Amino acid sequence: MNILRHLLWLPLVLLQAISAHAETAAGAGSSAAAPIYRSWAKAYSQAVGHAVEYESIGSSAGMKKIQQQAVGFGATDVYPSDKDLAEHGLLALPVAITGIAPVVNLPRMQGAPLRLTGEVLSRIFMGEITRWNAAEIAALNTDMTLPDLPIKVVVRADGSGTTYNFADYLGKVNPKWKAAYGARNSFAWPAGFLAFKGSEGVAKGVRETAGSIGYVDYGYVADYGLSAVQIKNADGVYIKPSMDAFRSALSNSDWAASGSFNTTLTQRPGKSSWPITMGTFVVFPKVARNPEQTAAALRFVIWSFLNGDSLVQENNFVRLPDRVQASAFRQITAVRDPQGRALGMGLLSSIHPPSP
Repeated sequence: MNILRHLLWLPLVLLQAISAHAETAAGAGSSAAAPIYRSWAKAYSQAVGHAVEYESIGSSAGMKKIQQQAVGFGATDVYPSDKDLAEHGLLALPVAITGIAPVVNLPRMQGAPLRLTGEVLSRIFMGEITRWNAAEIAALNTDMTLPDLPIKVVVRADGSGTTYNFADYLGKVNPKWKAAYGARNSFAWPAGFLAFKGSEGVAKGVRETAGSIGYVDYGYVADYGLSAVQIKNADGVYIKPSMDAFRSALSNSDWAASGSFNTTLTQRPGKSSWPITMGTFVVFPKVARNPEQTAAALRFVIWSFLNGDSLVQENNFVRLPDRVQASAFRQITAVRDPQGRALGMGLLSSIHPPSP
């Protein structure tokens, strides 16, 4: 990563130590970020010879597993609250940036992306707009004939960081949503909604259900042949989700300005900014009750941080800004074993900048 050239340097002995132990790293959580961890795992196994097992079970379930230290690392699309981090003795590090795409399955609309505002989108997911040819949708799509079909809303059945960020966006564009629902990982959805587990489940649900609308991480749009909706962003421009649009949202956030990463990236300014952009995070215990398990996960993540930029981009995610990478990498040194020793990071004690 550019972090090595600009900010930090790992002694060669640390890289040698990564391959010195036969082990399996285990993680669980975010289904949106599953493509990154699986790509990293394949490359890591080929380069180092160690296996990585990743369960795509949703952010909420992943957080429960890392709170119990049942896995070496958790994965979530929501930065945990300070209370949760302190209560469970955890630290969270950003991995990459992505975006949430509302997707539809409508007949006879190939090649003509549907336009929606955030306000109309929120009313669909509140169950207030129930037919595709409703006046509110037709007014935004005067160049197309909308089908006279009921809207079949596809949502997540499990606790999901994708749901949290989607709801965070809807609350910013519709005060009624914010008052009634707020931003949470899961909801008691209106009767008749179709609920599926994981991003894969939602993607399949939309693909197989005529007249449906759902929300998935951008990486699933092409993989499942889905049609993404154009959304009116904070600057009043209708745009489609793309890596460039996620980068624009990131560049107009305090992530880029200050290197912090504990705020959401929804509804950021900028004519090219996608309004439902989000970060994804890896979570470790500060004090590892199972040092071998945590060390295996740390070695995997360290290797991936150093070598995984191209894989991030190949999976339609956006790499972190250098200053965010530096801040995240430094936090790894805070992980300790029960005796207070820097777990697997003792070799970082002589960090020094690279030669010019």
